[in-house]
Amino acid sequence: MDLVYKGKTKDVYKLDNGYYLLKFKDDVTGTDGVFDPGANTVGLSIEGAGKAGLRLSKFFFEKLKEMNIPTHYVDADIENNTMTVLPAKMFGNGVEVICRYRAVGSFLRRYGMYVEVGQPLDAYVEVTLKDDLRNDPLITDEGLEALGIMTKEEYKILTDLTRKIAKIVRDELAKKGIELYDIKFEFGRIGEDNHIALIDEISGGNMRAYKDGKHIEPLELERLMLE
Repeated sequence: MDLVYKGKTKDVYKLDNGYYLLKFKDDVTGTDGVFDPGANTVGLSIEGAGKAGLRLSKFFFEKLKEMNIPTHYVDADIENNTMTVLPAKMFGNGVEVICRYRAVGSFLRRYGMYVEVGQPLDAYVEVTLKDDLRNDPLITDEGLEALGIMTKEEYKILTDLTRKIAKIVRDELAKKGIELYDIKFEFGRIGEDNHIALIDEISGGNMRAYKDGKHIEPLELERLMLE
């Protein structure tokens, strides 16, 4: 295996067969020791976080596979904290897509003049550029097209997929009495036809979920969902 990228929460290796291996770590994003899925820095390490993230990702990716929704997922090895995935081409240097059902986090910080904490949002989708130095700036479909990152047609496919996948996650959480406030996804182009597919992970580390009005940490979310 060749190490090709050391990430904040995962390391990426290239395999001899052309696939890639994601090695999940116990580091989670946050600030000053407080978990925050939207943060650009590793805030803390939680023992078992990597395995929990992988277990929940496997659960959701296999559900999406059954529904013929395009992803990069091949299989997962829970014991070794690894997930095998298809090679994907990034949009530029990477984009992140957030689907919001309630006003929290960076949305609340930006638009607090107009919204209250936890105010309902109708599956509002935001796209940001992955750029730690510039704090992941928001960008519109016109901006993405102007910069040659993606076309407006690709943007429409990406946002439609985001709402569709987020609803699947939201519905699964609701079965356990858990409410999804927001979730962050990443997408890439896969295969010879460059179709848009979900990449990265679907875990407690990239969503905010609440039960009985209380925020659920990533490990607890995995336990509640898979117990």
